[in-house]
Amino acid sequence: MSTGARLARIEGDGAVLFVYGTLLFPEVLTVLLGRCPRRAPAELPGWRVAVLPDRVYPGLVADPAGVAAGMVLSGLSPAEWAVLDHFEDDEYDLRPVDLATGPAWTYVWTAAALPELWCSADFAATHLAAFLPRCEQWRL
Repeated sequence: MSTGARLARIEGDGAVLFVYGTLLFPEVLTVLLGRCPRRAPAELPGWRVAVLPDRVYPGLVADPAGVAAGMVLSGLSPAEWAVLDHFEDDEYDLRPVDLATGPAWTYVWTAAALPELWCSADFAATHLAAFLPRCEQWRL
């Protein structure tokens, strides 16, 4: 699905985005958006943050026993939504979800994922330093 088609489903200015992977990091958000939006911790029951084959970033996949930990980003402008949507791989689908704190949108992985859980601390220690210049290059 094209990025424009994904965003067309979002209605209203108050939509929030549940993030669980590389967008958890203020440094990544700042490179992509030029600022770090408001963030609040959140959890999504029935899902897990999975390791993806041959990628350093994760995917959100359904798991009845899982709970995906992440953040809710709020106050995103339409232009910022467009940047983040364009940044996401074509294998993600933007879907509405119900967090304990209320409705949100999130990017669900639609292809194969590994059974292992993705760890943000491991990403930060191993890949973040190299990932930031890739984000900067992508923005050019």
